[in-house]
Amino acid sequence: MTFRRFLRPRLILLFIFFLAQACSPAATAPITPFRPPSAAPPTPLPPTATLIPPAPTASAVPTSTAEVGVCENGLTFLDDLTVEDNSVFSPNEFIDKRWLVRNSGTCNWDSSYKLKWVGGDLLGAAEEQPLYPAKADVQATLQIIFSAPAEAGTYQSVWQAADADGVPFGDKVYMEIIVEE
Repeated sequence: MTFRRFLRPRLILLFIFFLAQACSPAATAPITPFRPPSAAPPTPLPPTATLIPPAPTASAVPTSTAEVGVCENGLTFLDDLTVEDNSVFSPNEFIDKRWLVRNSGTCNWDSSYKLKWVGGDLLGAAEEQPLYPAKADVQATLQIIFSAPAEAGTYQSVWQAADADGVPFGDKVYMEIIVEE
């Protein structure tokens, strides 16, 4: 009996060990033992031909650097996505205005392009807004968060796209609202 008491817990542990080994995932690739480099010199490679790059031709050389990278800016207004003209708002109400436009030029708009306030009322927005990056000839959504004035009246805010140099281009977009008490 004493031998069985001694043997039984060890058999159980041995069984658990083998069971764990059987359930563990198999190695996916055999392990390659490290072999230090030998002192023998490498085998010389057979001689190969030396490649000489072709000489440039006249047609491969640009004639003017001014023509490279020239593009035209364009923005075409398509639709008011939110806030139709003469929509009515309460004083100090936030206004989420979105316009659907097309980048109708050949330049891609990057982070240097801006939407600038060009007239009317600023309505709590910053004078420059990011012009969402858009590749040439694709649609984009422009968005500005405005705040209705505290006083009743009719208000208009006019915006236009500008390139990295601040040159305006394309259709102007605007919002016209009525604030009632």
